[in-house]
Amino acid sequence: METGELVPGSVYFYAPNKGAPVFFAAAFALSGCYHLYQCIHYKSWRLTGLYVFCAVLFTGGFIARELGAFDYKDLIKFIVSQVLIYSAPPLLELANYNILGRILYYAPYHSPIHPGRVITTFACISFIIEALNGNGVAYSANQSLPASQQETGRSLLKAALMMQLGVLALFLLLAATFHRRCARAGLHNQNLTAALRTLYASTALLSVRTVYRVVEYWSIIVAQHDDFWRPGGGVDVNALSPALRYEWFFYVLEASLMLANTVLMNVRHPRKYLPKSAKTYLAVEDGVTEVLGPGYKDGRPFLVTVLDPFDLWGLVKGRDDDKEARFWEKGAAAGRGDVGAQV
Repeated sequence: METGELVPGSVYFYAPNKGAPVFFAAAFALSGCYHLYQCIHYKSWRLTGLYVFCAVLFTGGFIARELGAFDYKDLIKFIVSQVLIYSAPPLLELANYNILGRILYYAPYHSPIHPGRVITTFACISFIIEALNGNGVAYSANQSLPASQQETGRSLLKAALMMQLGVLALFLLLAATFHRRCARAGLHNQNLTAALRTLYASTALLSVRTVYRVVEYWSIIVAQHDDFWRPGGGVDVNALSPALRYEWFFYVLEASLMLANTVLMNVRHPRKYLPKSAKTYLAVEDGVTEVLGPGYKDGRPFLVTVLDPFDLWGLVKGRDDDKEARFWEKGAAAGRGDVGAQV
């Protein structure tokens, strides 16, 4: 039973559990194999291929953690497990950005943003956050730097952590705005609704995990201050957050939630609800018939669409939307025919 006390020599702080990594490695491997089958079956590599890759990362990470459980003084095994396990959730968030884009393509006339810009915009913001994280860690952890620069590093980390939560909030706001527009217009397509609900559930799981990591990282930042060190030498473990001192936090708020997320996407795979092609959309007239159109286009330069995905500058200038982009208004001329009807 965990006591919350520092285990001498352990790079994990505690003595890692030896059974849990075996279960999670096997579970992620099975889920990943099923995702591989689903990618082949649905031909959805571009849409859900990241789930296969993330399952490989998680499986490898928990194998390394199992090895580290028998040698918890080995820093290399610890680093390998941490890097593999921690690098997968951001990719799962990226997969959700991609899925939301495909959902917006399904009813483009209600999308607040060009569907193709969802993943590029949010991926760009995430890259900036990771850059802040990296610089913050580099500055705050380097004890050879002046105190002012170490404090700058801690400030960068705090900003990055808050931005992570902000990005999640913006992502949910975008999805909810689209959902509300569909509801107001009377579009209640079952597949569209099912895809959105699955996305909400996945985002909720990832959000709880992110909050847990924010609390954990924030406690590390606080622990770097002087009150963490005892006047007579050594460290005061009581100054550390329980999230760092007890392993069950990791398994409940990280491992279990991420496993639930990948299994969720096995059970409610996006291709069960969304068409294979991003050019297929729901007819404006009935919200049921699937129509094959030319695809959503944006006449602005690519860099401009990334920096201004909502075309706020166009709104300020009073520029009307490109009529050619509103292909759904052309009705039957857009390519209605053999795509079929769907309830």
